[in-house]
Amino acid sequence: MSGLIGRKIGMTSIFDENGKNIPCTVIEAGPCVVTQVRTIGVDGYEALQLGFDDKNEKHSTKAALGHFKKAGTVAKKKVVEFQNFATEQKLGDLIDVSMFVEGEFVDVQGVSKGKGFQGVVKRHGFGGVGQATHGQHNRLRAPGSVGASSYPSRVFKGMRMAGRMGGENVNVQNLRVLKVVTEKNLLVIKGCVPGCNNSYVIIHK
Repeated sequence: MSGLIGRKIGMTSIFDENGKNIPCTVIEAGPCVVTQVRTIGVDGYEALQLGFDDKNEKHSTKAALGHFKKAGTVAKKKVVEFQNFATEQKLGDLIDVSMFVEGEFVDVQGVSKGKGFQGVVKRHGFGGVGQATHGQHNRLRAPGSVGASSYPSRVFKGMRMAGRMGGENVNVQNLRVLKVVTEKNLLVIKGCVPGCNNSYVIIHK
């Protein structure tokens, strides 16, 4: 699928033609440079490698600098491959936000906000004392019973328990493009996308 690498700027809201207030996310999408063209003959599959966001050369390895030099560009912070790209591109080509049109639907992938170690109420939506989740009766946010009887005398894998929450790859599908601001490389998408402000996201058509 065709796509671009972008950076989440933040959320806002706009009014549509009917006066309805629509929550939306502003994304700085591209411009991205084609840093490598994968071919079946050389790599065994077809794909385009895109680079986004300039990186200081002193923070890059010589191997990476040589790789980007072939494409005639500076080092990039974020590099992503896209398979089955809709249009044919060459090494060093620049792809910008103009590839999107208003009204179409896109998928946005990002890393969700890390929330650290959380309990079962926040992590899994347990009800606490009011609903006596998992048999517990006198401790507000405790998980309650988690194990079985004398057989199998263990806790099954996948049991919903406390643990690290967030910081995972999340893909949100079918978000409508409300506006494309080509001169500022901005994409306004209906709804929310995963990640904190200034985090990288991948937009698929």
